[in-house]
Amino acid sequence: MRRLLHGHVWAVYSFLYAPIVVLVLFSFNQSKRNAVWKGFTLDWYRQLFADTEVMTSFGKSLEIAGIATVMATIIGTMAALALSRYRFKGRDLVATSLYLPMVIPEVVMGVSILTFFVSMKVTLGLFTLILAHVAFCISFVTVVVNARLQGFNRVLEEAAADLGASPWVTMWKVTLPLILPGIVSGALLSFTLSFDDFVVTFFNSGAGTTTLPIKVYSMLKFGVTPVINCVSTLMILITFALVLVSQRLQREN
Repeated sequence: MRRLLHGHVWAVYSFLYAPIVVLVLFSFNQSKRNAVWKGFTLDWYRQLFADTEVMTSFGKSLEIAGIATVMATIIGTMAALALSRYRFKGRDLVATSLYLPMVIPEVVMGVSILTFFVSMKVTLGLFTLILAHVAFCISFVTVVVNARLQGFNRVLEEAAADLGASPWVTMWKVTLPLILPGIVSGALLSFTLSFDDFVVTFFNSGAGTTTLPIKVYSMLKFGVTPVINCVSTLMILITFALVLVSQRLQREN
């Protein structure tokens, strides 16, 4: 039975990760066609880094993800503190609405945000794209920080208050340092989701806001080449590294 279970686990992981391994492997293929392996080369990576359009879209993705992460982390942390510390009218409704972006289909999220911008007669551009990313990143930050707050010992805050610390000093000197790993973990997860997002970005991007996923999609229209494999490999590495750090921080706390 144990061997059968191990075989099942390996079969599932192979099914999930074998295509990724093949993609990474063929990013080093000498041939332009991904069907046949003809030898190892780094020429496609050199061509990728020399492509100014791809590098520009990469920088744009970093810019949008960075700004959206900062905004989502601040708002999400405040929302988690409010939901875990206070009881107010409509609290359950607010808590439920925060989970909606995590469970509804992403295409619905993208269309709904686009509809809102159109109804408000807002021109699509960098500003709208950042707001769209913030909208779906807030939920993930809130959930991660809230999980950290569930195990928070309120006695430490009470001790700080007994020693004469004001609520503001207690927040900065006691609460935030203790929940900081959860905040950083939520921020890393938010950055990963924003950096890799395609559907919401596709619906809410305007002129001059071509992110890396959108650029890869446009490149696919001209055929799959090792350059696309190189871009995908770099995105996988960045995503994997950020998720790994995020999970490590969550396990330590």
